[in-house]
Amino acid sequence: MTKLYGAIEAGGTKFVCAVGRGPKDLEQVRFETTTPEHTLQKVVEFFLPYKQQLCALGVGSFGPVDLHPQSSTYGYITSTPKPGWANTDILGVLRESFDVPLGFDTDVNGAALGEGRWGAAKGLSDFIYLTIGTGIGGGVISNGHLLHGLVHPELGHSFLPKHPQDSYKGRCPYHGDRCFEGLAAGPAIEERWALPGASLPVDHPAWDLEAYYIAQALIGYVCTLSPQRIILGGGVMGQVQLLPKVRKMFQESLNGYIQHPKMAEEIDQYLMLPGLGDKAGILGALVLAEKAEASQ
Repeated sequence: MTKLYGAIEAGGTKFVCAVGRGPKDLEQVRFETTTPEHTLQKVVEFFLPYKQQLCALGVGSFGPVDLHPQSSTYGYITSTPKPGWANTDILGVLRESFDVPLGFDTDVNGAALGEGRWGAAKGLSDFIYLTIGTGIGGGVISNGHLLHGLVHPELGHSFLPKHPQDSYKGRCPYHGDRCFEGLAAGPAIEERWALPGASLPVDHPAWDLEAYYIAQALIGYVCTLSPQRIILGGGVMGQVQLLPKVRKMFQESLNGYIQHPKMAEEIDQYLMLPGLGDKAGILGALVLAEKAEASQ
């Protein structure tokens, strides 16, 4: 009987569940994130037919989450602003149905692992995976390992200088117009311009403003963490005109301070889209499952 890893990409908008062993061996399903009870029931139902084959499960979840195994709330989504999901015990639900090793981390940390194993960061020891969509979050790989620290990095809530011509009030329920997510996530774009980003033309001023905020955030990460590469994922980055604008504003704002070819003529290889496309998160959860099995 073929042994399989189970993977869960637990997103605030949708869940993706999969079984397999890598990018070319993956069966998956996706469904809308509703209530914790209904959503997690669908997760369990997906994996039950594979119960005898599962050797481990990996979960990459939206957050904030508790990543410390010694904590009484390890495996929980904690203080999320998503209605109904605060203090949800994801790992507890899985333990009730599956007696296998469980890996648990943030969704963006999972995506970073996926990109490091099979995607645009393969072979690198220090990089950032950033997702810009319904929310903004980032996973940091430092010296080959995920960066956790006190809780886990919250790159989407780093504070940014507001553009002098931007009067938007901000979308973040915690920080208003002071943080990256409050100014530049998908819902902020839609609220500011009264249209979803996908409906705005490519020459709309929204994209110059969006590139400005993304570039300011990236400069902060580069000066603090000095990554070898930054990978930019998420639905907002699906706008083909956006990444070239980000690269240009990044270089202009950095103003030659960091002298390295990657900041100049190699910028196209420094700020990049994911190599795995929208599968980075679910494949990263597969890596979390592998790591959980190996740690037993």
